[in-house]
Amino acid sequence: MSTLIISNCTEEIVGPLAAVPPEKRASFGWGAQRMLWYARDGDVVILPKQPDETFLRYVTGLTRTDPATLQILTPPPGDFGPDILTPDRLGTPEIVAALAEVAAGRDITDVISIYADTSIARLVREAGCERALAGHAFCAENGVALANSKAVFRAVAAGAGVPIAPGIIARRPAEAVRAIDGLLSSGKHAMVKLDFAAGGHGNEILSPVPGVRAAGARNVVVLTGIPEIERYVQERWTWLTGGRDERFVIERYVPDAVTAYAEFSATDEGCRLRGTGEILMEPVAVGEIIPPQSVRPDVLDRLVRDGHRVCERFRHLGYRGNICADAIVAPDGEVLFTETNGRLTASTHLHHNIVARVVGPQRRDERVFLERGGKLAVGSYAGALDRLAAAGLAFDPATGTGVILTANYVPVSGRATYCVVDKDLESVRATERHVQALSDLAA
Repeated sequence: MSTLIISNCTEEIVGPLAAVPPEKRASFGWGAQRMLWYARDGDVVILPKQPDETFLRYVTGLTRTDPATLQILTPPPGDFGPDILTPDRLGTPEIVAALAEVAAGRDITDVISIYADTSIARLVREAGCERALAGHAFCAENGVALANSKAVFRAVAAGAGVPIAPGIIARRPAEAVRAIDGLLSSGKHAMVKLDFAAGGHGNEILSPVPGVRAAGARNVVVLTGIPEIERYVQERWTWLTGGRDERFVIERYVPDAVTAYAEFSATDEGCRLRGTGEILMEPVAVGEIIPPQSVRPDVLDRLVRDGHRVCERFRHLGYRGNICADAIVAPDGEVLFTETNGRLTASTHLHHNIVARVVGPQRRDERVFLERGGKLAVGSYAGALDRLAAAGLAFDPATGTGVILTANYVPVSGRATYCVVDKDLESVRATERHVQALSDLAA
């Protein structure tokens, strides 16, 4: 039995593809290789380009996978080049024929894609392996978009009695102005959120006063009075509505809150907890800690309970696969849910692969995991591995501690993403300081 692994990229995650600059597309392409962490012997992997050999050998060495058994397919370049696996590339006759040929010789029983949009449903149907895609009929009707829409989430969560941040779904400029003014004039802060965007990149914070720290959005805009709010809405309307006059979310922003999540696997039997974590915001997502270290146990129990409730609603609609409920935890312990992500997230590969496969489920409750991107600058990925080994920091399967280089962005940004694994947060922080001392940024 084999799994079909597809490292696709959709507008529901990154926004309009035409607006993504070439350097960002190149970065997405290198990030796509993280899907190799999911591979097991005999699997089929569709990537935008052939993987870096050093990265492939490193990943499969830690997951105990024989790379010679993997079938790696790459479709012809599409409208946006060879770096990202866009829907048009997954619809080419070449990739359909290649997958159909492979599927004829392998028993494909499961499909793992980053986002199961209609292009994924069409590809597996035309290649003759649609039964391997759980919830295929739902995906074929673009149902997965429901589990990723921030507006739909608010309606579903409210109907389920799950607490959400006070706010509205805005469709017209006048109601947007009223909602923003209602928050700012009462001394509160607002966050505006595109319906579809990931990692905080489609968010902006609005405040009546300067000095508010941004978390979950790149910047804070100070607005005082209705004229300034009206001008902001008019000038930002195209961006706020995704360039297509779509709805967007306006909700109360809580300063100094912790962003946490509960992630589940939705199957025919129910939603099974995959894990929880705490997102590091600087000011948008740059990494995470597993398990959450800034959330009290009773608060975490509420997060899991209510997260399960809202994810079950999407499962009953027909969604199948990974689904993550995100929330903010206010300084007083109040939990407010903000969205669901019906796709693979930056957390999924940690829980599914690093925690469960590389470190091992028997050590799950005895280890703290901290993944961070952008802080380790090196000349090459192989060189980074050598530095870790020479410093005695490389991951040791025997002890279940050390540093794993989870992603290779060196060719495009000179950075590698790392995950530190140790027995407690203090040890993790100490190891991270040693890792960052190896960075060219520290020279």
